Amino acid sequence: MSQTKLLKVRVTLFCILVGIVLAMAAVVSDHWAVLSPHMEQHNTTCEAAHFGLWRICTTRIAVDASEDGSCRHLVLSGGNNCSYFRHFNPGESSEIFEFTTQKEYSISAAAIAIFSLGFVIMGTICALLSFRKKRDYLLRPAAMFYAFAGLCLLVSVEVMRQSVKRMIDSEDTVWLEYYYSWSFACACAAFVLLFLGGITLLLLSLPRMPQNPWESCMDAEPEH
Repeated sequence: MSQTKLLKVRVTLFCILVGIVLAMAAVVSDHWAVLSPHMEQHNTTCEAAHFGLWRICTTRIAVDASEDGSCRHLVLSGGNNCSYFRHFNPGESSEIFEFTTQKEYSISAAAIAIFSLGFVIMGTICALLSFRKKRDYLLRPAAMFYAFAGLCLLVSVEVMRQSVKRMIDSEDTVWLEYYYSWSFACACAAFVLLFLGGITLLLLSLPRMPQNPWESCMDAEPEH
């Protein structure tokens, strides 16, 4: 592999590394979405909630006044009451889980995110072996694993988005307003970096194309 192409590969792997860090932050954090009820009276306590793939946290915030009659744009500060979802912790008992969580959506989003991390691990192993053993062909499966990891994150994001939508539309919940928080943004950014980085790495690791019409890929001179 030429020095120019090696530099491009390293830059691409650095972008993928950033995507891996963002993906890890998104999976382990619980700020995918922030939910809040509509406030009919001012000078009351706003009970907001934020949740991720594994658990939900509720926070009571004292509100002096709100211009739009909601606590949507308030900063979640103070102590949080966090508990894992009932289907991840059968011994947990909390009424909020019975009404606000969609079991099928939550389990699916978490499982797909775990698959994404699995693809990341396999891709990283292939990438490390390609440099240690001087086997450039291992970059191709690594690139595919990273691209698959990005696609899994995209599916997980969409499943989570549908879960939030169902919770807001449900008549059994008090949550009327929502917005996506930084964990959701990390997952979206990780998808872009992993998917585009994987495709770029795959293109860089492919053998040199023939330069003459009568030359095949097998006849082309190898790169040094």
